Amino acid sequence: MNDALTLGEQFGWAGRNPDTPELEEQRQQLSNNNGIPGLEIVNSDKIEDAKRIFYRDGFVVVADALTDEQLSMIRNGTTRVVTEIMDLDGTRKGNRGSHRYSFGSASTTGHQVHQPEWAMLVDLPKVTPILEAIFESPDYLCRGGGGDFCLPGAVEYQPLHSDVADRREKTSHAAAADSSASKFSGSFWDPRGLMTLRDLPCPYICCNYLMTDFNSLNGPIRQIPGTQNSREPIPDLDAEPLWMKYSTICPAPAGAVLIRDPRTWHGGTPNLSKELRAIPNVEYYAPWFHEPMARSMPRNIYESLSDHAQQICRYIVTDEKINGSIRGDLGGTPNLLRTR
Repeated sequence: MNDALTLGEQFGWAGRNPDTPELEEQRQQLSNNNGIPGLEIVNSDKIEDAKRIFYRDGFVVVADALTDEQLSMIRNGTTRVVTEIMDLDGTRKGNRGSHRYSFGSASTTGHQVHQPEWAMLVDLPKVTPILEAIFESPDYLCRGGGGDFCLPGAVEYQPLHSDVADRREKTSHAAAADSSASKFSGSFWDPRGLMTLRDLPCPYICCNYLMTDFNSLNGPIRQIPGTQNSREPIPDLDAEPLWMKYSTICPAPAGAVLIRDPRTWHGGTPNLSKELRAIPNVEYYAPWFHEPMARSMPRNIYESLSDHAQQICRYIVTDEKINGSIRGDLGGTPNLLRTR
């Protein structure tokens, strides 16, 4: 029995009945319709194809990103952190909606790269060449890593959203209450009002690693192709066309990486299965882009990395002791991602 099924059976469907007629009907609809038609999945040696698809769609799936040993290692780390989070959330309230969680937000550092399993993902032989091709430089920066997971019983769609935006004043969420933090989020700002972050080349890449096969029922992330440069308003859940809700990354294999431009519209989908769906990540800034970065990687982890990984992690390493524990409130849920 794999970890995803074991964790799903142990922690999923808290307070919810998986066998209602409404959910059975929804399972049938997802089985019949879920998945991006003609989804292109490439192998890691197809670097130019990966770059082309990434710039066309705002994301690309690379099937063979992790070796069996690497996949086993990050699965073990994911299992440990999921279990720590579950110990603090018996009702499965989540921090991204019911039964839905951000690894990063749950941590006191805002990241998980103090964990050796996440640090292992920073410089992978099958992924680094693709990042260098997309950025057209090896001089990009690692800003940290986290990712997310959803349990069986995450029955709602998460609203479509982007992970980066132009500079704006914080008005909510836990970070806004931190008097030591900047009152702004984001960094790009054109005082002329002519350009937005969406008019620029890709400033930021997120690499999400699939811990289990994505299928139509276990909550595959949905991505709306070609929206990375769109200035159109992102539709609310009630106004979102059905094809967008079915625009999911499935089927896709465990051990793959979803390399995505976080400006691209995306969101979580219902997990109506019996297994946990987890996608730990590492995130990178383009050589020309910079935002404040948390010092989230301890020196001993940093010194275990490759020369390239140390170079790109130089702004997140610290000699101070890192707690790295799970926050008692799991970091809270941003208003943008609340479904109710």
